[in-house]
Amino acid sequence: MKELSRRDFLKGALAGTAAAALSTVTGAAAFAEEKGIYTPGTYSASAKGIGSDVTVTMTFDANSITDVAIDVSGETPGIGAAIGEQMQQAILDAQGADIDAVTGASVTSDAIRQAAAACIEQASGQAVTLTERTEGTADWLGEAPEIAESDITEELETEVLVVGCGTGGWIATMTAAEEGAKVLVVEKRDSPTNIREDIGGINSKLQLEAFKEYPQFEIDKMEALHEIRRYASGYVDYDLVKTWIDNSGELVDWITNLMESTGDWYMELEGGTGNPDYPEDTKAFATGHSPHKTAQGTEKNVTTSSTFRDFCDATGNVDWRFSTVLVKLDIDAAAGRVTGIIAQDLTDEHYIRIKAAKGVIMATGGYATNTDMMLALQPQTMKMKANVPIGSTDDGSGIKAMLWAGAQMDPCHASMMFNRCSVLPTETAGYKTNGKWYWFGEQPFLKVNLNGKRFCDESGPYEFMLHSMYMQPYHTYCDIFDANNKQYCEQFEEVGCCRLFLFDNGAQSNMPYDYVWGQMTEGENSHLELGYLQKADTLEELAEKLNIPADEFVKTVERYNELCAKGEDEDYGKPAHRMTPVDTAPFYGIRTCAWHLTTLDGCRINTSMQVLREDGTAIEGLYATGDCTGGFFANNYPNLFTGLACGRTMTFGRRAAKIIVNGEA
Repeated sequence: MKELSRRDFLKGALAGTAAAALSTVTGAAAFAEEKGIYTPGTYSASAKGIGSDVTVTMTFDANSITDVAIDVSGETPGIGAAIGEQMQQAILDAQGADIDAVTGASVTSDAIRQAAAACIEQASGQAVTLTERTEGTADWLGEAPEIAESDITEELETEVLVVGCGTGGWIATMTAAEEGAKVLVVEKRDSPTNIREDIGGINSKLQLEAFKEYPQFEIDKMEALHEIRRYASGYVDYDLVKTWIDNSGELVDWITNLMESTGDWYMELEGGTGNPDYPEDTKAFATGHSPHKTAQGTEKNVTTSSTFRDFCDATGNVDWRFSTVLVKLDIDAAAGRVTGIIAQDLTDEHYIRIKAAKGVIMATGGYATNTDMMLALQPQTMKMKANVPIGSTDDGSGIKAMLWAGAQMDPCHASMMFNRCSVLPTETAGYKTNGKWYWFGEQPFLKVNLNGKRFCDESGPYEFMLHSMYMQPYHTYCDIFDANNKQYCEQFEEVGCCRLFLFDNGAQSNMPYDYVWGQMTEGENSHLELGYLQKADTLEELAEKLNIPADEFVKTVERYNELCAKGEDEDYGKPAHRMTPVDTAPFYGIRTCAWHLTTLDGCRINTSMQVLREDGTAIEGLYATGDCTGGFFANNYPNLFTGLACGRTMTFGRRAAKIIVNGEA
């Protein structure tokens, strides 16, 4: 097995080594004999990245590229925004643009390649051919890197080691510190992330109090268990689901008390279960709890991270290592136990051995940005999604480290996706397409395929809608609505994070209608101004702007309006209160596909949060929570359990910490 140097591993961990392959410049050799390949000078070009235009500036002498500058400052922090220097060196080494992409930042990589090729074309006056990259065929797992003992120049010891400081890592860290253990947190970013704002739980004190006034909010635990199983077609570990059901209320109460004690926050139950007058085949559960800032918190500009950091600092039990990446788990083979990790400091590339006397908690997230893993394990997701800068930054490194240590991977793969991504009228879904985040997309308006035809009941759960979309041409559809959309959004009685009006119990929605509508229609960066949202005075004009057949589209809208007038969807059975006509100009339309938030499959764990081998035995010393774990989800995400993924991650992180420190939760 190859022994990696510090620099080799850094490149591998963040990117994959760039290969040198020269750009093909037609007629370059003959041209060079007389005048050189290039017209000396400095040239710039831009291409669309995932969150911004990526600009490459290149300087040439007669026969070579002498300097490269890459501006990726508008790309995702820690992913696309971190690869400029590496790609710059790869272009100089290759003396061309046909270089390998960076694993986990393929969209930004492609933009750099395209912009570099355009610079070369300007300098040479010749066409540049970029090789089409073939992804997903590589061995996405590979082998654990071998690190020479002589390269490990720092050693640390702690009781509990938490790898990753996001939603699960925060809770595990705070719980272990509160229980009196010494904790060390390793995080690859230069700062931790905030938690998700919807925390799913059952029988919290907020819920129990709400049941007195809103008995329809009450949740039967067995019904919840079977509904989660139904979403997953049975591919769940019943005992894991029961562990969340039985322990999530305590987690919500704990974090509510913690945050409200500061005076900066208050917690609300998102009390809504849809319209009880129109029972549907898929039930909604009032499980979501959201923290909101008080006036004091707003004035202080607090974040969940700042509040949690203050809590950790007050215990005196937590140390931090930011900009430090996991290399692999450290294992005592004789004892069959994980004793810690080998990590690498990204600031100067030195290796660190970290020993954890009580245990390691993996909270490293999923693999949404690892293109090879996604294409190998979830090719259908890659066809439904488009790239937006908001979402997971996780590359599967934690999952791979656990697999190298003998862990078992989930047999079924799943993602959390929302129909909150828009593409231009000239574009369709696919992981190579860059879209725009579109919060309005989950409203159950009329939806038509790219042939102008309606194709489903639009009011189903988000992923049901997306799976129906997958069966349509180019895995893309158009949202259609009219001037009365505000009235209809309130009429829809939506639940969870897509609700745009106050909940039944007066709790705030995540995003109010007026804010969302303003983001879509006002300003130079709005969907309307950028050409994503189309507005028209006639249906025929709207169809033309959306690039769909006008005759079929008009026929579809006329049929839909007839059904709305009847108050009954004879075609697909959509609930009557969501049958809203498209009959008042101006008319609006937008091409929509999947926003991929995160993956939901990982390594199997038991109810003590220990990572499991293929034979079901636990790997001693190794615990995990969140999206790097499996056994809880399959096929899709049960989004009508508001905050389920976040609540699961927090509940399991808290449970893992208590078991490690105390031997029981």
